[in-house]
Amino acid sequence: MKSRILSVDIFRGATIILMILVNTPGTWSNVYAPFLHAKWHGYTPTDLVFPFFLFIVGTSIVFAYQNKKANASVYKKITVRSLKLIGLGLFLGAFTINFPFIKDFASIRFPGVLQRIGVVFFFAAILFLNLNWKKLIWVAVVLLIGYWLLLVFVPIEGMASTLERAPNNLANYVDVQVFGTHNYKPDYDPEGLLSTIPAIVSSLLGIFTGLILTSKQEKKTTILFGLGGSLLLLGHLLDFVFPINKALWTSSFVLVTAGWANIVLALIYYLTDVRNIRFGSIFRYAGANAIVVYFASSFITKLFYLIKVDGETSIHGWLFNKIYVHRFISMELSSLLYGLSVVSFYCLLAYVLYKRKIFIKV
Repeated sequence: MKSRILSVDIFRGATIILMILVNTPGTWSNVYAPFLHAKWHGYTPTDLVFPFFLFIVGTSIVFAYQNKKANASVYKKITVRSLKLIGLGLFLGAFTINFPFIKDFASIRFPGVLQRIGVVFFFAAILFLNLNWKKLIWVAVVLLIGYWLLLVFVPIEGMASTLERAPNNLANYVDVQVFGTHNYKPDYDPEGLLSTIPAIVSSLLGIFTGLILTSKQEKKTTILFGLGGSLLLLGHLLDFVFPINKALWTSSFVLVTAGWANIVLALIYYLTDVRNIRFGSIFRYAGANAIVVYFASSFITKLFYLIKVDGETSIHGWLFNKIYVHRFISMELSSLLYGLSVVSFYCLLAYVLYKRKIFIKV
């Protein structure tokens, strides 16, 4: 068994690069449809990106903890890593360029991408250390069915539950009660508290894939394709009664995104680990420092929006309008070219870190 599976590194890095791309268009007013999230129910290619990363977090847990025993030392490392991720996410949400460099408390958003990664990693790693794969399947099933029942059947202050953006949406209701004003939007948060429960299952499904990849099974590619297709079918069937929705991270969304993740990973695995076709090295470089690259991109992007060039225009807006906006190309293409330039910079950063053997563990 090889110490590393190349396809996993490529998949992780490609996911991070796509996360940066969809988060940094030149202008949000002009973006090609596939690079936008679904307005509510349904999904676009962009909606696959974050669950793909949680999925590969689960796969990576298998490589990191498969031969470790559940003890105080391991629990401490898991807890510290989780708290670091949550801390970095809270810093991104609270930072501003004006002294004392922290937003007014009421305007700080508590949930976030890194916070969710930290929480999901913590619970998925703990469950993996203490339960075998059969029990993990039952945990996944109970969480997905339980979440479905909660959102559909639990009334809110005498009103029937809804899955729309409304006060009687249970996920939103819980977020408002717990976080108050510290949410992404008044009527929903895509990384809210209750929706983190099924997000844990996204990582658990990645754990099952990791177990397949580290097993002695001979037809791993076929198994992964079969598993992916089965999850896709199951998710789309569940969509009829529990719509696919990223903002709510519905159970159908978990199944569909994990299905696509298995299919994509199976294809990369077949090409790189079975056929030994070498490609995607730049993604491997990004995957080696995935969280660092993502954090750097998020922080610098925030600075580019906050710092003004002439007192009115942000660095982001000035660069976009001066370099990328031209009469002979559409605004959507200009916006995409800006995003691709940003991605290219972080790919170069990842390459330099990798070649200098700098691997920053979070």
